[in-house]
Amino acid sequence: MADHATRPDWEVTNQVPVLADYDAFAADPVLPGIILAFGADWACERLHEAGRTVGSAQVQELAYLANRYTPELKAFDRFGNRIDEIAFHPAWHELMRLAIGQETHALAWNRPEPGAQVARAALQYLWYGAESGICCPISMTYAAVPVLKQDAALWERWGGLVTSNRYDPRQGPAHLKTGATVGTAMTETQGGSDLRQTQTYAEDNRDGTFSLHGRKWFFSVPHSDVFLTLARTGEGISCFVVPGWLPDGSRNGVAIQRLKDKVGNRSNASSEVEFTGAIGHLIGEPGRGIRTGLSMNHNSRLDIAAASSGLMRMAVSLAAHHAQHRRAFQKSLIDQPIMQNVLADLAIEAEAAAWLAFRLFAALDRQEASESERLLARVGAPIAKYWITRRAPAVVTEALECHGGNGFIEENPMARLYHEAPLNAIWEGSGNVICLDVLRSLAREEGAVDVLRAELMAAAGVDRRYDAALKRLEGELPEMMRNEGQARRLTEQLALMLQGSLLLRFAPAAVVDAFIATRLGGSWSGQFGDLPPAVDAAALARRAVPAVS
Repeated sequence: MADHATRPDWEVTNQVPVLADYDAFAADPVLPGIILAFGADWACERLHEAGRTVGSAQVQELAYLANRYTPELKAFDRFGNRIDEIAFHPAWHELMRLAIGQETHALAWNRPEPGAQVARAALQYLWYGAESGICCPISMTYAAVPVLKQDAALWERWGGLVTSNRYDPRQGPAHLKTGATVGTAMTETQGGSDLRQTQTYAEDNRDGTFSLHGRKWFFSVPHSDVFLTLARTGEGISCFVVPGWLPDGSRNGVAIQRLKDKVGNRSNASSEVEFTGAIGHLIGEPGRGIRTGLSMNHNSRLDIAAASSGLMRMAVSLAAHHAQHRRAFQKSLIDQPIMQNVLADLAIEAEAAAWLAFRLFAALDRQEASESERLLARVGAPIAKYWITRRAPAVVTEALECHGGNGFIEENPMARLYHEAPLNAIWEGSGNVICLDVLRSLAREEGAVDVLRAELMAAAGVDRRYDAALKRLEGELPEMMRNEGQARRLTEQLALMLQGSLLLRFAPAAVVDAFIATRLGGSWSGQFGDLPPAVDAAALARRAVPAVS
């Protein structure tokens, strides 16, 4: 009888090798050019190191484990004492150690030189494609630094810890730690994004501290060493810096009610909590807490835009890698014209997203020396945050479809990207909130419209189609700015035009032609695979395949 185990038709064939053990920075067709264009090339060695780390099989396995074995709440110890600790799989801690060790949270603050914000955002971009859950505490720690610096005493206490490159997994008092992370607890059940409805209140202890009482519906990273929150005082809603633990090692009046069972971002803990006299320190002007908190949100929103563009890049890389190695109908998927069109279109979307996000980080780098750059960063942050996070789920869904059924299993990293993709559109303000912020910024920030116009005009005269789209926008802009119901359309049009301007100045001609012919052509469906015949889709698709040595 024949040995069935050796029959050729039982062999596993036509399966794609794992995309692993490569330099994700070097393999990115766009990011190295962005780093050079915006003066952050001094960080290339560090970015190559990060690229090799996030591209390693080790990190891929750690990311899988951290999401497979999710955090657990240990509300009490075995004696019945309330401790409110979060237990993580060791993979989470190792990922945090690696990312913080590369200063993904603090490079811009530790090396404040030209291009520093761009370089740090590139680290976030790379890490987000590998494991997004750890990027939540990393991003909040990054964004909290300008807020903490407003108070010299608080910065003296926390500054060295939150910018340290030594990750310390212990949950306990700050004086025992070698590094610290920052969280936020802003929203409440009755208000959500409307922070004016905050009901948590703060009692003045007359010793420079306040005792906070109330409940928070979303407390991101409740195991943080220190967090920012809002509470009512006699002057109104104020912002507070609250340590997670008291000097004696006890929990600081923060009772975790439960952890959120989230769709994605599962390796990271999010929670509902009750403040039971948590000791906090007022930061910023009393009664102006929302404004103080929003100064952190500005950096967070930019970080979200960079993160989502990194998520898109990873999804496109996985799809292109799959198409390069998978055969169907007698040839490789990447050699089939319809797949080439889809992959090329996905790659254009990811490239445009990256240029927009990093242009605004470049503005952040220059804002101290240039009022126009400050204004561009201010009004551009919500534009980029809205548009890039809205496009990320579409990109990830299409990239998953490129894999067929192979992409729809939890062992495939595409599944994790799919679960993650919708989150950033919600985090730090959902779509309507963000678009209304764009509308307010244009109306209230003197010179904001002129700054946007100048940025768009920087590419005028190069492509007649772009010039025609710019003329249409100029004609429609006044009416869209007057009509709140048009806030999404306004934000979308500004985002697309900013992307077109950047691509005209920095991207290869084939990318520019494809983007303008579709996104600015007046009849774009918003779906992928709609590139016209004149576009060299084959070349663009092959450019998206990550080079693995």
